[in-house]
Amino acid sequence: MFSKIRQENRKIPKPSHFGATSSSFMATDSTGATTADNAETLNLNSTELYSSAVSSSVPTPSLKPPFSPLSIPQSNRIPKTNFIVDLFRLPASSSDPSCVAFFLSHFHSDHYSGLSSSWSRGIIFCSHITARLVEQILQVPSQFVFPLPTNQKVIIDGSEVVLIDANHCPGAVQFLFKTKDGSERYIHTGDFRFCDSMRLDPFLSGFVGCDGVFLDTTYCNPKFVFPSQEESVDYVINVIDKIDQESKETEKKVLFLVATYVVGKEKILIEIAKRCKRKIFVEARKMSILNVLGFGGESGMFTEDKKESDVHVVGWNVLGETWPYFRPNFVKMNEIMVEKGYDKVVGFVPTGWTYEVKRNKFAVKVKDSMEIHLVPYSEHSNYDELREYIKLLKPKRVVPTVGVDVEKMDSREVYKMQKHFSGLVDEMANKKEFLLGFYRQSDKKSEKDGMDVREEKKASEDGSDSSVTERLLIELRDSLPAWVSEEQMLDLIKKHAGNPVDIVSNFYECEAELYKQSSLATSSSLENQAVLVDEDGTDLQPVPAKSTSSDCQASQKGFALPSKVGLTKGIVSPGKRSKSIGNKSNKKAKKNPKSKPVGPGQSTITKFFDKVLDSGSNSVGVGLETDEYNTDEKMVNNDAKEVTDQFIDIVHGSESLRDYAASIIDEAKGDINRALDIYYSKPSEIPGEHLSERGGPSSKSNQFPQCPEACSSQENKKASENSGRAFNICEQTSAEATVDNDYVSLPPEKYKPKEHACWKDGQPAPYIHLVRTFASVEGEKGKIKAMSMLCNMFRSLLALSPEDVLPAVYLCTNKIAADHENIELNIGGSLISAALEEACGISRSTMREMYNRLGDLGDVAQLCRQTQKLLIPPPPLLVRDVFSTLQKISVQSGTGSTRQKKNLIVKLMCSCREKEIKFLVRTLARNLRIGAMLRTVLPALGRAIVMNSFWNCYNKEPSENCFKEKLEGVSAAVVEAYNILPSLDVVVPSLMEKDIEFSTSTLSMIPGIPIKPMLAKIANGVQDFIKLFQDKAFTCEYKYDGQRAQIHLLLDGTVRIFSRNGDETTSKFPDLVDVIKQFACPTADTFMLDAEVVATDRKNGNKLMSFQELSTRERGSKDALVTTKSIKHLHTC
Repeated sequence: MFSKIRQENRKIPKPSHFGATSSSFMATDSTGATTADNAETLNLNSTELYSSAVSSSVPTPSLKPPFSPLSIPQSNRIPKTNFIVDLFRLPASSSDPSCVAFFLSHFHSDHYSGLSSSWSRGIIFCSHITARLVEQILQVPSQFVFPLPTNQKVIIDGSEVVLIDANHCPGAVQFLFKTKDGSERYIHTGDFRFCDSMRLDPFLSGFVGCDGVFLDTTYCNPKFVFPSQEESVDYVINVIDKIDQESKETEKKVLFLVATYVVGKEKILIEIAKRCKRKIFVEARKMSILNVLGFGGESGMFTEDKKESDVHVVGWNVLGETWPYFRPNFVKMNEIMVEKGYDKVVGFVPTGWTYEVKRNKFAVKVKDSMEIHLVPYSEHSNYDELREYIKLLKPKRVVPTVGVDVEKMDSREVYKMQKHFSGLVDEMANKKEFLLGFYRQSDKKSEKDGMDVREEKKASEDGSDSSVTERLLIELRDSLPAWVSEEQMLDLIKKHAGNPVDIVSNFYECEAELYKQSSLATSSSLENQAVLVDEDGTDLQPVPAKSTSSDCQASQKGFALPSKVGLTKGIVSPGKRSKSIGNKSNKKAKKNPKSKPVGPGQSTITKFFDKVLDSGSNSVGVGLETDEYNTDEKMVNNDAKEVTDQFIDIVHGSESLRDYAASIIDEAKGDINRALDIYYSKPSEIPGEHLSERGGPSSKSNQFPQCPEACSSQENKKASENSGRAFNICEQTSAEATVDNDYVSLPPEKYKPKEHACWKDGQPAPYIHLVRTFASVEGEKGKIKAMSMLCNMFRSLLALSPEDVLPAVYLCTNKIAADHENIELNIGGSLISAALEEACGISRSTMREMYNRLGDLGDVAQLCRQTQKLLIPPPPLLVRDVFSTLQKISVQSGTGSTRQKKNLIVKLMCSCREKEIKFLVRTLARNLRIGAMLRTVLPALGRAIVMNSFWNCYNKEPSENCFKEKLEGVSAAVVEAYNILPSLDVVVPSLMEKDIEFSTSTLSMIPGIPIKPMLAKIANGVQDFIKLFQDKAFTCEYKYDGQRAQIHLLLDGTVRIFSRNGDETTSKFPDLVDVIKQFACPTADTFMLDAEVVATDRKNGNKLMSFQELSTRERGSKDALVTTKSIKHLHTC
């Protein structure tokens, strides 16, 4: 084959030839930018190139043992080829056919990791620029590097490959692969940034509807919608121009620092050099790389002389750490500024990771004369661009390459990431291929049934084939899921002639189809349990499995699924079973010795939980004997009684509940979890005798934890794989998940406070009511919609449990007391982690790993709780109980207080259900993360009171427009009242008492409760406030350099002092207390004084002291008592 290629004048250049001439390549990839019309298509063979490279090496390296592609992560291997992309740290070797064709998308360390001067495992295909970097920077032997032209088709090992620009760093490309037979097409993007020019790329257009896209999912998150590269570059240029102009006026020397990678961000540097008309200083190593890229000293843009430029390039982490959030390194910046003799330093950190979702896209960190501008300039596609790219190509599937465990492509994280592209991929093609698989399987099965058994036996006894097959079976068992049968493995081996690459590639392409086949095979192996039942329940003849094949073939043209056959499971006597099995080929039985016998036997403990009770079925199995029937019927009755007893025990019911319990267990077909869902979703149907001590059923907490939304319980999944049977783990819809979850999202006029609540009138409010609202508010970006959800939540509390409103307001605002009371939980992250470790049984190392991945301890707790199974459900959490427990935690002190706090937290965690633990942990960490503050919660409460009041008056669904004025009036009044009297303990009860008559005049100031300060607004100068006052008269006073203080005199003569933030600082100023008592008017019972506390030195002519004299005072805690005797030569006035 290879000699024939040479005869066709398609001589393959030796790799050494490319290595020898690599230095003569141009700065850009223009050498390879020829089109198919201008250059003859290269036809390459990686094995021959590799052999040639090894033989030409001096000294000749030993041939590495070939390795199997079966263990290569799916995100790095191209199906139906031996191609590996961006993976050079290879797994353990095996004796399977080797892969020597490696593709490198670009020169970034996370992609070329594993390459070094000792590389000799295969040929590296890449762009010309990347090839030069690999050879000169990494010192990889040139004979193992084969640069490919861009925008030109190349044939490698029979597959067609095209390289197109990736708009990432210099030399970065996307790979377009078309397999040997041309039936499948794949795109591997490497790292890329989607741009409009890609829409017009002729090669990319030819891959619309391709079989798969290996996608750069670095920023596959809706929060990463940073601006375009052009906008970010313009921002950097404008900042430099502005600061440069200011420095000329102030005659200050300003140094600009730009953080970059080893390769990347060159666009920003080039634009700065061109548009700001100045050179860029780089270190020697960076200059050597720029020389390789063609941007070196000869271009005149860059220099190694510090004095020639005030724009210096620095390493990536010099200005600060960017992950998981930006932490500036002002100390290092100050050292650079002082060392290089500048008066000011301005840094730029261009990366998408620094993007902050705020009004201002470009955040700035400032300290003294140092600035750091976080520029969301990225060379990766943002979230919207990723979706646009997939929408353009409409592939059959998307394979994430970043941000997930690439070795577990069937994991929940991968599925969650793929959901971002739902509706953009060609789902119809996948469905069609899935359905056609059934008919292909049916035809294959018919052919197989017609084979001569003796020929098959003879083929299996062939000595040479047997050893190869056994070896492949061993490796396939380790590589493929446990549910894949040996028969399916043998079919794959025969179909692909023992090629493991094709076997695994085809398997993962048709995984769903094979899984369905496995399920059908399992069903047919249990044929002896299947009997036909007519309408009156009479047993008919057993149905042979082959009959379904003809049905499939008959309907193949119309793509109609086979008609359903009425089957019911019966119990077959041993005699009948052996007779039935004897009439069939026992080939499958031999190949599956682990299959369990069918028939009555000793019940296992798991059988109790998998029981299906169908009282509506009157049919019995073929050949059922009377004694067996009576015995089994008695066993079923006993089991049913056990289930009913367990159900009554769980819900704390009495014997009067037994009939009702039996009916819903029957409705749930014996599934106790589903029965509990039905029980709690229909509280109106529950008989009154079984109410709990609190006046109602034990709420919906008395049920087993539901499996996660993705239905990925590891235990069930494993059981599914071992049995080979297809079933839905979450087949039963959780009634609890639908009772109350979305009702708070309803418009206010459609929400019914009592009917849509998850508890009854007179019962204490469950904490789950708040949690479900928090979950809805968390996912809502609009402030109006979030306030509406909170309003609906409060309406149910007001209607059913008014005494829980105040605790609920505190929990919504992440508080346990008024600010001026200085009551805090005093809980650190380590204590929360220790409690979580004990409550959920998770190790600290696993928790730390999950936290690093998720970034939120609440999410970690939720994930741990979802996988935890409880034998007996805990009692439900109540709003008042959670709040009172938090208050107990806050007052714990002294020896053993940490242990007491932990025990209280663990008790709360163990009673959590649904997402309660997530928001409980966030509450403990003082970061609820739902975007709700007092300015949102209080108006929502005001609106709830108005709506409930109008509801009760008119007894009909109110329209919000008819009392909009009242809604806005009460909402504004409650906020204003809180500013004057910032105590929820006073404002909330008053609001509930006055109802719609509440106004700001309802409450008045109370000494001892500080007023919220009116903060000043920053002005640009004197002209601003003169313009604001216009012709009005105003007075001015000196601004003293002191501390703001509110001084309160109480009725009992006590003086209390509060800071501007409302914190009590009385113990800090004992001298000020003495002054107030001395000069207070005797006729004044109480007063509140808003003042500035200034330090004076009365022994030195009342000289005003600096602010620091007050700020350095102790706070007056128990460990640092401040007395008038300890204050020397200092008084306050």
